[in-house]
Formats: sequence, structure tokens, C-alpha cells
Amino acid sequence: MRAVRGTARVAVRGHRRDGVGRKSTTREPIIQEPVSSESTAPEPEATRRDADVAESSRANRGWWDRNADEYQTEHGTFLGDDRFVWGPEGLDEVEAELLGPPEDLKGREVLEIGAGAAQCSRWLAAQGARPVALDISHRQLQHALRIGGTIPLVCADAGALPFADASFDLACSAYGALPFVADPRQVLREVHRVLRPGGRLVFSVTHPIRWAFPDEPGPEGLGVSSSYFDRTPYVEQDDEGRAVYVEHHRTLGDRVRDVVSSGFRLVDLVEPEWPSWNTSEWGGWSPLRGALIPGTAIFVCVRD
Repeated sequence: MRAVRGTARVAVRGHRRDGVGRKSTTREPIIQEPVSSESTAPEPEATRRDADVAESSRANRGWWDRNADEYQTEHGTFLGDDRFVWGPEGLDEVEAELLGPPEDLKGREVLEIGAGAAQCSRWLAAQGARPVALDISHRQLQHALRIGGTIPLVCADAGALPFADASFDLACSAYGALPFVADPRQVLREVHRVLRPGGRLVFSVTHPIRWAFPDEPGPEGLGVSSSYFDRTPYVEQDDEGRAVYVEHHRTLGDRVRDVVSSGFRLVDLVEPEWPSWNTSEWGGWSPLRGALIPGTAIFVCVRD
């Protein structure tokens, strides 16, 4: 999950602005390098404006490369090295079985999109599957190498998958790619192309309703502050107006239409409830908000 791209292993709107939740003290800094001059750069300006496919891709590749170390340090304990977590609520694929029963995963070829440090792929490999972990960020994949394993790693944009038609049995994405792309149908069409007939795609994103609320974990995050129907992207830009982070909003209906128009059949839409055991906060995700409004939407799709 990258935002939680966020996914989980997610880095979503609230993650970026809120410092990615509470700082973990259980993991040491992961990769030590000289501090760059960029660390003294002014904070980017947060705004809502249009951002096309190219600008969104360029901005988010750079953001994840710059922030991968911090992300893995802060969330590595929650994500584990070989767990498959769908979002900040902590829903685990061991329990959810959204990709199917674990025994049915053996020998299946699986594409993980927005894999980050490939935690989900490592879990899939332990079930006997044959995963490939893809991410737009080279730095995130360096963390996959650090953790280890023999999983193939591919650095590429999800909108132009470097695989032949009908290469995979399953595809999955835990807060990876889809919250950050300007054209989600382009990504979904690419996934449809590389899946074999009968293949399954499961992906999680920030629940669309969250865009109407502030990214705050406390009571201040419970009041509607903007229109749910405002699809203007959230953009952070430098002092010259260049985007350095972009996240795109789609309503629930938009997401359903994206799935169907890309050739998939939607078979389930999962909205995980916040479990009592999870007392942590992650950006705007918290036990308080999780008990009242959904934070994650998981789409289970089949390529007929």
C-alpha cells in the first residue's frame, strides 16, 4: 500500500500534508545519504487546479523518489515486510481473500501496481504465486531490494505497462497509481490488456467521500468543507508553479464507470470498517473518523 501510494501502501492527500501520520520510533532511518540542498527549499504551495497526464506522472515520480525513505521508515512497521494490507484500516488479504483463497494463488502470475517496497508481492510469493512488482518510483523499488527476495521489480508508469497482452492471471494495487493519475481509464485499459480472460483486478483507493472532509484525524475532520462533486485535482507546486505532487479525485460513480468502460465487470465494492484493535492514526485516518465514515474503497473486478 503506497498511501497508506495510499496506499499503502498509501500516500494520499492527508498523508502528504499531515506529515504522513504519527512518526514511528520503531524503525531506524532506512537509507542514509547526504542531505541534499532540496531539503532547504521552501514548502510547496497547496492548491486545487488542473494537472494533465504528463504533469501528474512527472510530479508523483519525483515526489515518491524524494519521500520513499521517510515513507518506509514511518509506515514500514505497520506494513511489514511481507504482509498484504489494503489500507490504513488494516484489512489484511489473509482475512479478506479478495484475490481468492490463498490456496488458489499458487502458480498464478500476479502484477502488483504501485508496489512500493513490494510488501504485497512478497506475501503473494509466500503463497506460491509468481508476482511482478511495478512502481513508478525507482527509490521505492530500492527499498524492495533492501528488504530482499527474488521478486521481479519493474520501474514503469502504470499507464504504459511494459508487458505483452494476456501476461497475468491477477492484478492488484493497494493505494498504488490510481489515486495519482489524471486518466485512470488509461491505467485500467492497460491492466485489462495484460490480464488473461477471467483474470481479476483488485485495487484500493481513498474513499471518494473523504474529499468532502478536511484531512484531519480529530473532530475538526468530521465537518464537510468542500463539494464532493468538485473533481479539481489537489496539487502541491513549487514557487515557479510546477507541480511536485498531484492527487486526483473521482466520485464513487466515476470509479464504477471507469471500471466498466475499461472492459471489467465489477463484482464487489468493499468499504472496510475501522477495527477496534487499530488505535493508530495515519494522516486523516483515525479510529474517530473510521467509526463514522469510510476511509477506503476496494474495487473487485473481473476481466470477462
